[in-house]
Amino acid sequence: MNKKKHAVSDAMDILAEDARNLMTATTDVAEAKVGEARKRLATTLERGKGIYDSVRKNTVERANAFDEATHEHPYKAIAIGVGAGAFIGYLFARNANRNHESR
Repeated sequence: MNKKKHAVSDAMDILAEDARNLMTATTDVAEAKVGEARKRLATTLERGKGIYDSVRKNTVERANAFDEATHEHPYKAIAIGVGAGAFIGYLFARNANRNHESR
């Protein structure tokens, strides 16, 4: 998942750079520069769309797997939820206690 996160970040960086190039190219209104920048922008957008679709598909698959596991083992899911809630509550209470003592 970390590789995909970096791929999305890289695609966004490329998209931003291509958009800046397009703006710079249209300042001079040189047709060759505008056409080249638009082609790069279109390629980057298609690449970004592909990455987005892949991440979306992966997320849906994982959500479905989680849903299925929760239905197969509801008591384990409840126990995990209660445990996580208790742990988070403990952290908040400890933090609140520290803030109260520092006053």
